[in-house]
Amino acid sequence: MLKKEEILELFHQSGAVLNGHFQLTSGRHADTYMQCAKLFENAVISEKLCKATAELFKDVKIDFVVSPAIGGIIMGYELSRHLKVKNFFAERVDGKMTLRRGFSLPKGSKVIVCEDVVTTGGSAKEVVELIKELGSVVVAVTSIVDRSNGKVEFGTLFRALLPIDVKSYEPQECPICKTDVPLYKPGSRT
Repeated sequence: MLKKEEILELFHQSGAVLNGHFQLTSGRHADTYMQCAKLFENAVISEKLCKATAELFKDVKIDFVVSPAIGGIIMGYELSRHLKVKNFFAERVDGKMTLRRGFSLPKGSKVIVCEDVVTTGGSAKEVVELIKELGSVVVAVTSIVDRSNGKVEFGTLFRALLPIDVKSYEPQECPICKTDVPLYKPGSRT
């Protein structure tokens, strides 16, 4: 199992730790952004991180990995490889998560939902609801990074490889907005 220091070193090696003024997918602002897309540029690094994530679930029966597009797609693929199960991703159609491209889950399937980074867990929660609507069971949710400060709740088992404490702010309360540092939105949702 990778230690926290080793995981952070992989983030730094890949240039995935950004500092500045960021608008997170949740709408909140932060001075630090964990750009997991940078991790997945390097197959060796992403393999190490996803293998370590898979190890967190060696005690859980899983039939499928399902991730929200776009942030969780590569992680979902790599995680499913280590768990030796099939992998799907959900996409938004008319503002609602759905399975497309011929993906379908047999009723009663045991599913792990994976996301690269969780702050409020919004996208992962949408996928959890989709899986339930399709008649399957969400046995767990996972992410490489949990920046919710332990506050996110999915109604099922949640394990993250790297729980971190990144201070974030509602836009109207953001002290960085009072400086000259420009706001940047690096996430996948526009």
